[in-house]
Amino acid sequence: MKTLYFTIILLLLHLQNNSSAQIMPGAKQIAISNSSLALSNDVFSHFTNPAGLAQINWSEIGIYYSPAPFGMTELSNAFAAYLQPTEFGSIAAGFMTYGFDLYRENNLSISYSSRFYDRIFLGATLKYHSISIKNYGNSNSFSLLLGLLYYISPITRIAFATDNITRSSYGDYNDQIPTIFSIGVSQDFLENIIINGSFSKELRSEYSLHFGIDYLPIQFVSLRFGFSTEPASFSGGVGINYSKFEFDYASFNHQDLGFTHQFSIILHFSEDKPRNKKIKDYLEIK
Repeated sequence: MKTLYFTIILLLLHLQNNSSAQIMPGAKQIAISNSSLALSNDVFSHFTNPAGLAQINWSEIGIYYSPAPFGMTELSNAFAAYLQPTEFGSIAAGFMTYGFDLYRENNLSISYSSRFYDRIFLGATLKYHSISIKNYGNSNSFSLLLGLLYYISPITRIAFATDNITRSSYGDYNDQIPTIFSIGVSQDFLENIIINGSFSKELRSEYSLHFGIDYLPIQFVSLRFGFSTEPASFSGGVGINYSKFEFDYASFNHQDLGFTHQFSIILHFSEDKPRNKKIKDYLEIK
C-alpha cells in the first residue's frame, strides 16, 4: 500500500510539472485542448489569461469539479472563480484544490484586467500556493501570471501569457511551480465557428501545440473538439447555454492514462444570447 501511495504522489508531481498535462479548468477549455489563450472569454480565464476578463461586462461565477480523473480519486481537483467588472477594470478571485489526504495542493488567487487603446487588454493574477505532503510537511509560495490580448481585427485575436514569471517554487526546490510561456491566436469564421491555436513552453520541457474548434450549430448548443502535443492528446465536448447557466462537458485522453471526463458550470448575469455575440456587441471593435 505504501508503494502505491508513493507512486500516486510521484504521478501527482509529474502532472503538476508537465505543462501539457496540468489540471486546468473549465470543461470548455479542455474540450478544445486548452487552445483558448486568445479566446479567454469566460471567468475561467482568471487561471490562464486574465487579460481576457476585461472583455466581459457582466458578473459571473464558474465552478469546475473532477472527482476522479482517469478513475482515480487521488487525482481529484476542483476550481471556482468569480468575476466582477467595474468602471476601473475587471476584478476576479479564484480557488483551486488538487490531490488527496497524502498529497494536497491548494491555490488562492486574485486578478485584475483592463482595456487600453480600444484593442489591447492586459491582466495579472497573483496566486498563493500551498502544498502539503504527508510525512514531508507543508510549504507555500506566491507567483504571478501576466497576460495580454490584442484584437488584430474584430474577428482575429492574438494573446501572450507567462505563468509564474517570478520563477517561484516551494522551499529550496527549483521549478516545483511550473514557469510557462504561451502564445495563441483565435479566429472567428461564419458567425458561429471559432478556431483556436496556441503554443506553450515550460522551462526544461518541449514545446506543446494546442488546437481547437468551437462550433455553434444552434444558438444554445456548442460542439467542440481539439488536440494537443507533448503529450499527444485528443479532446471533445459539448456546451449547453440555458437562461443564466452554461453547462459544459469535455472528454480527453492522456497518452499514458487513457480517457477521462470533465464538467463545469457557469452562472452569468447577462443577456440570454451567445457569449461571442455579447462580447462583440460590448467591445464594438471596428
